Parts: sequence; structure tokens; C-alpha cells
Amino acid sequence: MRLHIDWLSTLRHGIQVVAFCCIVAVLTTTIWPSNPYWVQVGNSLCIGLITWAVIEFGRYFIDERHCHRSASGGHGWPAGWRGLALSALGIACGFFFGNALGHYLFGGGNDLRSARDEQIGLVLTIVAGAAASFYFHLRGKAANLMAEKNAAERDASEAQLKLLQSQLEPHMLFNTLANLRALIGIDPTAAQQMVDRINDYLRATLSASRATAHPLAAEFDRLRDYLELMAIRMGTRLTYSLELPDELRARPIPTLLLQPLVENAIKHGLEPKVAGGTVRVRAMHGKGDRLLLEVMDTGVGYTPGASGSTPPDASGSGFGLVQVRERVATAYGGRGAVSVQSEPGTGTTVRIDLPFHE
Repeated sequence: MRLHIDWLSTLRHGIQVVAFCCIVAVLTTTIWPSNPYWVQVGNSLCIGLITWAVIEFGRYFIDERHCHRSASGGHGWPAGWRGLALSALGIACGFFFGNALGHYLFGGGNDLRSARDEQIGLVLTIVAGAAASFYFHLRGKAANLMAEKNAAERDASEAQLKLLQSQLEPHMLFNTLANLRALIGIDPTAAQQMVDRINDYLRATLSASRATAHPLAAEFDRLRDYLELMAIRMGTRLTYSLELPDELRARPIPTLLLQPLVENAIKHGLEPKVAGGTVRVRAMHGKGDRLLLEVMDTGVGYTPGASGSTPPDASGSGFGLVQVRERVATAYGGRGAVSVQSEPGTGTTVRIDLPFHE
């Protein structure tokens, strides 16, 4: 049986036990004033640390199914009768072995103790051990409640992400088919080439969208497929560049996060412009420990806030940007940000600022 011991948690518990033993020694000094305080502390530590060691390390031998969940994901405190039994075993070992060790190491007044003193010592050991066990039991239950709360929040976030993705998939499909329909009447040969590409593109894209996250490299691959499709329709009116540093290729992000932004750039930025333009997608290190994603187009642009001049999706009031904002907020819990800059005749830039370590 392989034990996975959380040594940081163990050290923290040990320090708490040492502090508790020092407090108990104050009480025992008032009961047996003939023994110096340092002797009382030594005896208290022998009893307390053995009791703690049996309970602390003994819990790892109990199946995790019978333990409270830990908020940090480690081995929690034993639940029910198993926790009581382990506490009783620890107190018994602390009294018998700790007393013997304290007598051996510190001696002194222990040699003169009467049977009544031994009874008082046993009662003190039981009370102190029970109090400490009850304290750690309460902490274990609190950690279990925190773990359940965290799990519920993760489940809710994942459900929200899946809901948003379920909205994105048909939107993306309808946009692609609409582009195909427009091309059929203009250039049937190009439309046939587009059908061949759509088959592979949708298979890869819809398959990838079943996951809640994927590497940036996969995201950029899907964008390249989509832009190649659009290049069949727009010809030389569309140029694009995808810039992904090697060190960021494996960085995970929500699936198809940038797809609606690229669609917006073409639909609202480049298609209304006779000469077309460029779509540029970049991933880079932002300020501090942040990941910055940028979708920029050289399309018609707009004046933010001006009546009648704002494309629905680009303004944030339509599907595309609203969907991106909601997914960033859900996936990163308010630690991400989406901003838009645009100017008529110049184009639009959308930036997504995300925590790098997520």
C-alpha cells in the first residue's frame, strides 16, 4: 500500500500539537508544582506527539472512501466510528508509551507519583487528546464542506461552458453554410472546392468542441482551416496571418474561443469593404504573468457608441462577442478580460487578457 502523505499539512498539524502541549503543561504545572515547567513540557510533548503521530499517520491507512474530502485534494480526516477508533488508539498509545518515554527522558517527579496522580494523568491525557481530536475532526468536516463547495462550483462552471459551446456550434455551422450558399450562385467550381473543405473542417471542429479546453495550437489549427475556407470565397480580398510562439502552443484555452471573433472580423469588417483586407490573430505574453490573445482586422471598423454605426457582433450586443465574454467570465471566474478597439476605416481589434497559470 503506497501512502501519499501531505507533508506540509502534517507539519502544520505537528506545530499546532506542540503549541497545545505547551498550554497543557501550564495546567499540569499547577497540579504538580514540584516538577519544573520544562519537565512538564517534556512529558506533555512525549504524550501529545505520540498521540498525534498515531492519529496523523494512521489516517492514511484508512481508505479514502471512509474519509472526509480535503479541500486541497489530499487524504481527509476519517469519518464516523473510524475517526473515533483512531482517536482512541492514539490516546492510548500516547498515555502508555508517551508516559514511559517521558519518565525515561525527564524522570524527576514522575518517580514519586501516586496511583491517584496516574489517574489524574490518564484523565488529562484523555481530555486533552479528545479535545485535540475534536478540533481536527471539526477542521476535517469544514475541509469536506469546502471541497464539496469547490466541486459544485466546478460542475456549475463546466455546465455553463458546455451550454455556451452548444450555442456556438450551430451558430458556426449556419455561418459556414451561409457562406457556401452565397458562393454557389457566384462561382460553382469554387463552391465545390468549398464543400470538400467544409467536410473536413466541420468534422475536426465539432469533434474538438466536445472538450471544454484544448491547446492553443489546436485552436490556431481550426482558425487556419476556417480562414482557408473563407479564402476560397473571397479570393485575393482576404489575407491572414496566425502568430503563435512555440512556448505557448501547449497552453490550454476554452475550445473555439477565438472562432466567433474571426467570423466577426470577416463578416462585419472585411466583407463590407470592396478591397477586403487582413485578419491577424496573435498569442503573446501580456503584462505580468498573463496570456494575451488578439484578433485584428483592417476592415471598415466603426465608432464605438455611435448610433447606427456599430456592427451588432462587434459591439458586444450580438452573439459573437457576448459569447466570448461569457465564456471567459465562466472559465476564469472574473480573472479574464475582453476589450475592443475600433475606428472607422481602420479596422477593429479585440483583445483577450487571461491568467497565464490556470
